[in-house]
Amino acid sequence: MPIDNRVEHDPLGHVNVPSDRYYGAQTARATENFPISGISIKQLPYVIHALAHVKIAAAQANCEEGLLATDKRDAIVLACQEVLAGKHNDEFQVDVFQGGAGTSTNMNMNEVIANRASEMLGGVLGEGRLVHPNDHVNRSQSTNDAYATAVRLSVIPATRHLRDALALLASALRAEAMEFADILNLGRTQLQDAVPMTLGQEFAAFATTVVEDCDRLQETERLFLEVIIGGTAIGTGVAATPSYRACVLKHLSRNTGLPLIGAKDLIEPSWDMGAFMLHMGLLKRIAAKLSKIANDFRLLSSGPRGGIGEIMLPALQPGSSLMPGKVNPVAAEALNQVCFYVYGLDTTVGMAAEAGQLQLNAMEPVIVFSIHKATDLLRNAVVIFTRTCVEGVQANEKRCQANLGASTAFVTELVTTMGYEAAALLVKEKLAS
Repeated sequence: MPIDNRVEHDPLGHVNVPSDRYYGAQTARATENFPISGISIKQLPYVIHALAHVKIAAAQANCEEGLLATDKRDAIVLACQEVLAGKHNDEFQVDVFQGGAGTSTNMNMNEVIANRASEMLGGVLGEGRLVHPNDHVNRSQSTNDAYATAVRLSVIPATRHLRDALALLASALRAEAMEFADILNLGRTQLQDAVPMTLGQEFAAFATTVVEDCDRLQETERLFLEVIIGGTAIGTGVAATPSYRACVLKHLSRNTGLPLIGAKDLIEPSWDMGAFMLHMGLLKRIAAKLSKIANDFRLLSSGPRGGIGEIMLPALQPGSSLMPGKVNPVAAEALNQVCFYVYGLDTTVGMAAEAGQLQLNAMEPVIVFSIHKATDLLRNAVVIFTRTCVEGVQANEKRCQANLGASTAFVTELVTTMGYEAAALLVKEKLAS
């Protein structure tokens, strides 16, 4: 069936917009310009919510500054609250890969809020609306401070959810460590027999390294509490009143419940992506540790007869279309693959951060997408690995004893009494027998 359109205009000319949509001309133009990934910004809910909070605070501040009528402020706030409630998710259709340093995302939000607010006030959508996307919703703002502030805020809740998932993983690993506390097994270095330890000690070490990164994630959160709202285009505050910055920061901090602070130098953070690089580096570090744990689970469960076989992982699915009875460590393998993908996202963030020029980094959309993609993938993979693998792992105590008994691990304890060379000769004789 033909689509019923309304005609809108932007600075470049006339644009057809579906009549039933709250977005407007610039969003319609952006969806035509960037049909790249098929992933729209509605799949970045933390970004959408943070940007809605920025628009609420801006409307409140502009009203307080005498720049926005009370009825328009109230309508903008109510429209933003609907966005926060998820009522207009399908309106955010711009692709995550977009030129313009986030302008398309910012205008997508401005247009949706303006049209919905106009509707609330009894007005029409599109041309002749009572609330304008630029003059009212975007008043005293530029994409360069509104979007830039929103994407920083968006990292905080996403990171907290990842931290919660890692905490549950650490808890599950600690529980297994307690269960395996008295099971002696063979410690290994460079895949060679080393010295005795307990399986509980091995799992406790896994838990410790995960907890360390939970702490690091909490520490990096403060980097994103420093925002540049009020800096407008390049940090000079052009087109905003002198008192607007403090006013909007007050409202934004109160509305989000976050102890936000304004950047001391607004020009520097307009182009500097250092916080994102540092945070992405931490996500890569987490991925490296998780991949190492997944590797160890695969090694320790290898076999079950022809490998190490000291732990037994839950059987999640048949492991072969040909070999009967084969079961693979699929949860660990999936975690590995996610971690490898995160390494690539870290490279993307590094290159995009370097690509900033003069007073702005136009590559911020791919930086934000990469960080949220990495965070979401890690969280999901950790939840699955914890639930389907760690919580059901079992010790093969007999295999632990057999591997330890067949090794020369206990000889190291004799070094202090018989000396290194004599102990080495004993090892050689045992291995030859």
